[in-house]
Amino acid sequence: MRPVSDSFWVMTGAAGGIAQALRPGLRDLVGRWRLLDSRPVPDGDAHGDESRVVDLRDRAALIEAVRGATGVVHLGGLASEADREDIVEVNVLGTAHVLEAARQAGARRVVLASSNHATGFYGVDERIGPGAPPRPDSFYGVSKVAGEALGSLYVDKFGLEVACIRIGHFAERPETARDLSIWISPRDTVAAFSAAMTFADLRFSVFYGVSANTRGWWDIEPGRRIGYEPRDDAEAYAGTVPPVPDDETGRLQGGEFVPAAATLDPQR
Repeated sequence: MRPVSDSFWVMTGAAGGIAQALRPGLRDLVGRWRLLDSRPVPDGDAHGDESRVVDLRDRAALIEAVRGATGVVHLGGLASEADREDIVEVNVLGTAHVLEAARQAGARRVVLASSNHATGFYGVDERIGPGAPPRPDSFYGVSKVAGEALGSLYVDKFGLEVACIRIGHFAERPETARDLSIWISPRDTVAAFSAAMTFADLRFSVFYGVSANTRGWWDIEPGRRIGYEPRDDAEAYAGTVPPVPDDETGRLQGGEFVPAAATLDPQR
């Protein structure tokens, strides 16, 4: 999986915040990027990269964009709760299109950005790992469960290599008390994706993308098994964030995604 001079990886959702950390952080690994998003990618053609405006719902365009790539980092999609039809079209069918594009275009590995919201209805007093049954807290969370299932299908049926990273809260630093358990730093984000992209014996893997937080809720050993060793700890910021609310958003891992109104009226 190491790059050669003419190798490239495709990144979807390349105009987003996580992409801004991964693009430079993984440049030595990928050789160059082909950057895809539904909107223009800032500086998308710098550093020898190439950018294209591509909608995840356009399977033919994705197949063409992925052709010749070593692999795909799939960050694209709706990043929070939204209308359920939009979630299905963009996040579920869009992920299916990415996987099918990889299959048809000959890319061997796909790294899917999943989410902690796939298990948001577990309590904050429960320590869980990727083997726990999904308990999504939203239609967004459901779409991430579906994306993981699609990845598993393409591994078993078509022989792709797929890693699903259940990303916690990506930010420069923790912003809330909940983040003390789920924060992932930019440095650790790069490390998580690097491991998922390079582990030699990968077939199918699901792991939590989270820093080595003292108050963490999730088993991080599955990530370590494929080479992800987080280095940062949100505890360093414990005195700078507001306390957890004493309601369901504070008692359940999904936080503000948990209340019924968050799904029934996602545009509130």
